[in-house]
Amino acid sequence: MSEGLSSFWGPVTSPEWCEKNYVHSAYIAEFFNTLSNVPCIILALIGLINALRQRFEKRFSVLHMSNIILAIGSMLYHATLQSVQQQGDETPMVWEMLLYIYILYSPDWHYRSTMPTFLFLYGAAFAVCHALFRFGIGFKVHYAILCLLCIPRMYKYYIHTDDVKAKRLAKLYLETISLASLCWLADRRFCPEISLWRFNPEGHAIWHVLMGLNSYFANTFLMFCRAQQRGWNPKVVYLMGFLPYVKIEKPKTQ
Repeated sequence: MSEGLSSFWGPVTSPEWCEKNYVHSAYIAEFFNTLSNVPCIILALIGLINALRQRFEKRFSVLHMSNIILAIGSMLYHATLQSVQQQGDETPMVWEMLLYIYILYSPDWHYRSTMPTFLFLYGAAFAVCHALFRFGIGFKVHYAILCLLCIPRMYKYYIHTDDVKAKRLAKLYLETISLASLCWLADRRFCPEISLWRFNPEGHAIWHVLMGLNSYFANTFLMFCRAQQRGWNPKVVYLMGFLPYVKIEKPKTQ
């Protein structure tokens, strides 16, 4: 919302959210919406370290790095509220979903090179088109379709997994994305009413935190399922007693 201190980055050229601009800093437009991406980066770094330390397939390292890139793009967008930075937030969202589609569907894809090649070209074409035409509602519909494409495969992995802790990860994935979506919708739909409250619950910032957790739970569940496919004897264990991660035991020949 265009209130508060004067803008360091110039006039707002991108959509705004239900947080007053430049209230806490003259250099950060939406303070809480910017800083709420930090937990997403921390969680993705933890996942990346685990994937590298245990030598998971490179796809998972790339997936965790894509989460970090997305969070950084979101920080730049909310800090500046400029249309260029908005592209740097939205385009990685699509790239990330294409990575999820690859990881979910590639184990049963018989032509190994066709899927990554197609997804790469699709992602590149989308980036160019989105930069030129700046899709509005079209971007949201497109992103929702990509998310929906992942659900059948996630469900298949869920029903074929017997491990109780792994199933719990899938449930946490569903719970966090559902709650995050409610926060996003409430912040967008009821902003005029919320802006009159003495306390702003910062629904969009909560969305960021919950989606950071959502990505972490999804990644961890997929790492478990892939390790199971490879015969790596995966187990879900907990860092400091509360943060789940996958521990594997590869055969000596691997």
